Amino acid sequence: MPQFTWIGKDKVENHDKDLSFRVLKPNKSLSVGDSDNLLIEGDNLEALKALMPFYYNKVKCIYIDPPYNTGNEKWVYNDKVNSPQIKKWLNSVVGIEDLERHDKWLCMMYPRLKLLHELLGDDGVIFISIDDNEVNNLRLMMDEIFSPKNFVSLISVQINPRGRSLDRFLAKTHEYILLYAKNIENDNAINLIPKEGISLKSYNRKDEKGIYRELELRNRNPVFGRNNRPNLYYPLYVNPSSGKISLSKSNDYTIEVFPLNSKREEGCWTWGKNKVASEINKLVGKKVSTGVWRIARKDYLYNEEGVESLAKAKAIWLDSEFNNENGKETMRKIFGGNSPFDYPKSVELIKHCIKLGSKNNDIILDSFAGSGTTGQAVLELNKEDGGSRKFILVELEKEIASKVTATRLQKVIQGYDGALFPEGTGQGFQYLDLNGELFDNGGFINPNAQYEDLASYIYFTETHSYLDLASIKNLYLGSMGQNHYFLLFSSKGKNVLDDKSVKPMLTQDGTKVIYADKCLLDEEFCLKNNIIFKQIPYELKKF
Repeated sequence: MPQFTWIGKDKVENHDKDLSFRVLKPNKSLSVGDSDNLLIEGDNLEALKALMPFYYNKVKCIYIDPPYNTGNEKWVYNDKVNSPQIKKWLNSVVGIEDLERHDKWLCMMYPRLKLLHELLGDDGVIFISIDDNEVNNLRLMMDEIFSPKNFVSLISVQINPRGRSLDRFLAKTHEYILLYAKNIENDNAINLIPKEGISLKSYNRKDEKGIYRELELRNRNPVFGRNNRPNLYYPLYVNPSSGKISLSKSNDYTIEVFPLNSKREEGCWTWGKNKVASEINKLVGKKVSTGVWRIARKDYLYNEEGVESLAKAKAIWLDSEFNNENGKETMRKIFGGNSPFDYPKSVELIKHCIKLGSKNNDIILDSFAGSGTTGQAVLELNKEDGGSRKFILVELEKEIASKVTATRLQKVIQGYDGALFPEGTGQGFQYLDLNGELFDNGGFINPNAQYEDLASYIYFTETHSYLDLASIKNLYLGSMGQNHYFLLFSSKGKNVLDDKSVKPMLTQDGTKVIYADKCLLDEEFCLKNNIIFKQIPYELKKF
């Protein structure tokens, strides 16, 4: 099988594991209100690693707009990889005459994409804006990290209907958005969108929700079946009187239906069991001939009763829909006539990505935040539909993060002249700094680290699960299976596991994993009470 490689690949493949965890410290002077929305100032590679104990496998939708590597962007390679070759690249601007600029770009992107993959939930998706300079390299790299099977689409986005007049042969009018899913088999990865211009004539049925038409749930492609798509080949059961559907056979649901065609050849359903369970009221059973039943989904028309007709999004996005020139105009309104960015993405473009890739209570991440378009898109969408989406933005440059991104978010929240919501969207955000490493080179804990920092790290490395800080009670972090986790970490010399400190822990059944500086309990007592002592910092796991 062909291998995709470049200069420095072997040095960055595990660079995400070599990084130390950084402590996230709130900057109250730049924050607005009390919110779970985050704006992090600092290197996005270190920030993504710092987010891991809190958001591993939790993010639903990622949008990033990395450097396109045109040779004119003046981006600088700054990752401190332990390699003489790569150390030569540090702090030098990557220009168009740089013969290693593609290698540098790939080395910069690879560890970041690995961490983004781990932060994505099982039903998560990632949108990446890119142009011709790196689109082929990016797709090969994404295939390696996300797997080729999880490729969804290469979307063409029209950004200049007139074309760029300086292009040599053809006046280019578009860029791309590369879209991958964490797991393409997950039915909830990509949302349908409202249809437009649908006639009532094609909707010949009506129920309590309004007018609908029936769309076959069976995939008719003959290559599919239980061997190719076993997760999409299973029986559904129909109530012969009402046409309602169940995943289980019972006295009411007696008709067993498999995804077979008229020749009794195997196919597969277009929905998996989880999707059927969550949308079962949208399915109907229909008898098409003697002894033959079909399963269909109801495709509702948007009408006076508020029911909408949904369809798959197209893979060509026109400027007339999202008008990228609006990105610059929005910035001019916010910043009093001048746009700090030459080519900011339009809010409507990012909204479309978010609508396709998330529900209204999900987490949206942008680790190349720039001017903060993704944050504005989330704030406005929440205002529009009453959602509770949360954003996480990361911006490297202090001057941009504090004076552009934070200012933009503040003005969107509080309102400005010419805004979609002149009165403001409300909500807020926390401004966070990367405040030193959780551990130093010798493995010792940063004296500025808080209890919550170490607790989150320990729980994550032990369970690969998110720790709800509000659930911590009396040194008890939480459990996973039969294991219960505790942390003694207050001040130097007082983190001692002894007869007094262990008493409240003994109420938990199962194994008690206790982190502390030292243990004064004897071995027999620990064995009798299922206690595993782990000494800080020497027995802290590394992720």
